[in-house]
Amino acid sequence: MDLFPHSASYQPETLAVRAGQERSQFGEHAEALYLTSSFVFESAAQAAARFSGEEEGNVYARFSNPTVSMFQQRLAALEGAEDCVATASGMSAIMALCLAHLKAGDHIVASNGLFGATLQLFGNILSRCGITCTTVSQIDPAAWEAAIRPETKLFFLETPSNPLTQVADIRVLADIAHRHGILVAVDNCFCTPILQRPLELGADLVVHSATKYLDGQGRVLGGAVCGPRKLTEEVFKYLRTAGPTLSAFNAWVLLKGLETLKLRIEAQSANALQLATWLEAHHQVARVHYPGLASHPQHELAMQQQKSGGAIVSFELKGGRAEAWRVVDNCRLLSITANLGDTKTTITHPASTTHGRISPEARAAAGISEGLLRIAVGLEAVADIQADLERGLSRA
Repeated sequence: MDLFPHSASYQPETLAVRAGQERSQFGEHAEALYLTSSFVFESAAQAAARFSGEEEGNVYARFSNPTVSMFQQRLAALEGAEDCVATASGMSAIMALCLAHLKAGDHIVASNGLFGATLQLFGNILSRCGITCTTVSQIDPAAWEAAIRPETKLFFLETPSNPLTQVADIRVLADIAHRHGILVAVDNCFCTPILQRPLELGADLVVHSATKYLDGQGRVLGGAVCGPRKLTEEVFKYLRTAGPTLSAFNAWVLLKGLETLKLRIEAQSANALQLATWLEAHHQVARVHYPGLASHPQHELAMQQQKSGGAIVSFELKGGRAEAWRVVDNCRLLSITANLGDTKTTITHPASTTHGRISPEARAAAGISEGLLRIAVGLEAVADIQADLERGLSRA
């Protein structure tokens, strides 16, 4: 039984704790973890009805599991979406979305500031299926419209972008796309629904790497696609057959992560603003990229469509790779890892990690320099984060 039938009337912090939970006959207070690969039917007729979809209920854990369903319902409630389909990872969510809604001959317009693996997916994997992609500036709506072809079926953007935190105007891009009958998908990984709800701004679909902030403690992989059921049901059909499935255990961990999402995001965003302000004043730093700073080119737009600047801060040193690596290698507190969204602050050099597989020309077009570092700010004391960075900055 759904214990939370009127979720639209509750605030995000309440939804994150309560939405989607269904209790078994045992009346458990915490969400149950259903570790089973299959489900038993009362009769051959019921099995047939379940397999055909005539009767609701679980069939096989590749595409139906009660714990996964609870996570899907909770995230859908947070995003203000009608439905959600969970997947094994963020990249599998993007792949599922694309293969559910695109076919050979179709065309994508995407931001050139996307996560490196997403660019690889669009440029190398989907191209083998006959799906082409044109990348354009995240912040130039005219470039998006100019890139449209008769076969364009999808706009894909990630805002703020990774790692330069460029902010796309979701409403403007959605208006352009919809005039041409094009779907708009937004990767909401950096903001989460706590800071930004793309569906309310005109997006058709929202994608998550649940691995990041939705989990929040670097424990498990997961992904999701949220939106109206008429669009997510196509993603579900792909999932049912192809099987990039979110495990029940990972769904259970993600449910626990969602319970503290608002607390973490707000605290990490406050830390990030404090750190970005300090970095901007540092004599070894040439430029800081953070939407919460007044110096950010899209600061005003960010403050209109986001509730804060988020927890990702990127900055460019006055030197190149050698200076950037020196800062990284002198860290004793910050974790040197490309993951983000953790309660522990992480630092990475995008040009040689997250965006290392794309061409130098593509990196240059996206503005990713050899002196750029990205910090995903965690919950440590900001003074301790600053002291750790200062060890390397003072030697740069």
